Amino acid sequence: MAVAVILLSVVFPFLLWKLISRPRSPSPLKSVAGPEKEHWFKGNYHRIFQDGLKYNLQLVRKYGGVIKIHALLGKEQLYVSDPLALHYIVVKEQHIYTETDMFIAGNKLIFGEGLISTLGEQHRKQRKMLNPVFSLANMRELLPVIQPIAFKMRSVLLSQLPTDGDSQEVDVLPWMSRGTLEYISQAGLGYTFNALEPTRSHSFTEAIKSLAPAALKLLLLRPFVPLAVRNLSVYWRNKLVDWSPVQPLRDLRRIVEIMDKSSRKIFFEKKAELENPTTETIDNEAIKSEGNLGDRMKGKDIMTILLKANASSDSTERLTEAELLGQMNTVIFAGFETSTIAISRLLYILASERTVQARIRNELRRAKLDYAASRDIPLDGSWNDIELPYDVLMSLPYLDAVVRETLRVYPPTSLLSRTARETTTLPLQYPILSATTGEKVNSVVVPEGTTVIISILAANHNKTVWGEDASEWRPERWLSDSGERVRLNQDREQLDGTFGDGAEGSAGATPGNRGGVKYPGVYASMMTFLGGGRACIGFKFAEMEIKQIITTLISCMHFSLPSLRDENGNKKEIYWKMNGLQVPVVQPPFGDGKTAQVPLDIRVVHEEDFS
Repeated sequence: MAVAVILLSVVFPFLLWKLISRPRSPSPLKSVAGPEKEHWFKGNYHRIFQDGLKYNLQLVRKYGGVIKIHALLGKEQLYVSDPLALHYIVVKEQHIYTETDMFIAGNKLIFGEGLISTLGEQHRKQRKMLNPVFSLANMRELLPVIQPIAFKMRSVLLSQLPTDGDSQEVDVLPWMSRGTLEYISQAGLGYTFNALEPTRSHSFTEAIKSLAPAALKLLLLRPFVPLAVRNLSVYWRNKLVDWSPVQPLRDLRRIVEIMDKSSRKIFFEKKAELENPTTETIDNEAIKSEGNLGDRMKGKDIMTILLKANASSDSTERLTEAELLGQMNTVIFAGFETSTIAISRLLYILASERTVQARIRNELRRAKLDYAASRDIPLDGSWNDIELPYDVLMSLPYLDAVVRETLRVYPPTSLLSRTARETTTLPLQYPILSATTGEKVNSVVVPEGTTVIISILAANHNKTVWGEDASEWRPERWLSDSGERVRLNQDREQLDGTFGDGAEGSAGATPGNRGGVKYPGVYASMMTFLGGGRACIGFKFAEMEIKQIITTLISCMHFSLPSLRDENGNKKEIYWKMNGLQVPVVQPPFGDGKTAQVPLDIRVVHEEDFS
């Protein structure tokens, strides 16, 4: 322990000194307005990243689309939500605005050399290999194969409800978490962790669910990660973690070790199967573990497709074993945490909006009955057992509007960061006032090394682009007067998007397009899945998964907000914190205001729930 104290008292101050001892010069961002520094160490960071919904939106209303904020140890950063500026950051000059060292180093330690841990040519090569894997054709193939997961989720929830039709309060968050893990593990890896089996547990399941909470607790330590990686060997980094009094740091290492062990096991099983396709059945069974789905997936899972594509690629484009392993960890985490939050938020909204819930249910029943009639499918059982194909499910107008609007107003991830690798000028769609002259300026000089925070939240709530009701949840904005879906560029599967070309039609004819001004988002002109070369590669899968789960549950279950009251008549209240990721909690006296949960009253659907 004495050694630990000595090291912690020497190494941490050394890293801190490395940060604060850099020569100070007049602020190159002095002309950019922003809030005063509130804390000597945290600056404004704690206000932005910790329960910061109101604070983030207030900043933009007061200062505009580019704001100077104070990060850790007084470091100045730019907070950006202007549409033209974001177009330059994520599309036109994406080679200049790259992921931060903190982001890359942290992700590499956790996930390995996957898509979110690499830059430059290595990232381009990985993206090129992965893009076809997430194609529409593959999504169409995957949907019917993974539909049983949604049916299993439905059965698990129904089993917890009273048989007399009364409601039962159920915390849906852990079940959505288990379900989304099964979706991405089966679709992504061709493997099941049996997460929806209440009596079974898997170390990987517990590890992946604990990853985001553990990482969020270390938010203020993340800036030190690149320094530690550059200045300390693996041996000494591990020793520091061993001796550290910071429990979440030790928890995070244990989580990473469990994830890595499981991923390697699955990877080498899949590799062995692909390399020995003609091996006798008994030999195939010998290399399969309990969770391997084998013939059920029939090679349709993402990793099998990727491994086959990699093996048939030119040697100069082929990914290394370390990179392939990195993709496994990345795909699992990226497709798990944010989807869990999005689906839970949707269920919470539907529980709050009875008429919206009924309208989706009616639309779904009509679509399933019409589909059955068009294909002469006999209705031997209930209409809700009919499985809709990809194109029908994805084109249900009102469901699509509700999903889009929820992802716009309540993005699962609200903030991302980039670093300017050279000095450049950031043009603005809407002028801001100079902090030094008070005059309007149409551009901002961004010095080399400046960190730029991309505010997905503020962009999605920008009134000049989305209208005065930008912060209102109103799904009708995505529907035409006749109730049909509004068509967007992204509906034609443009991954990289265009900016300000008015391609959707007349100016202002579609949401998020005012006079030809729109955001460069890959999904419905919003920034939820980002845009450009580092846009979320799995957004089509996420949208498909969300819609399939919601429709499967809503067809036979009715959701409402918790009805439990205390002796003073206070009702149980769910509050959504915006901590970078959304964190739903229950307010006191029923909850501690910290533990993530979404308790909802659920019962079997009655006929009146369709009106």
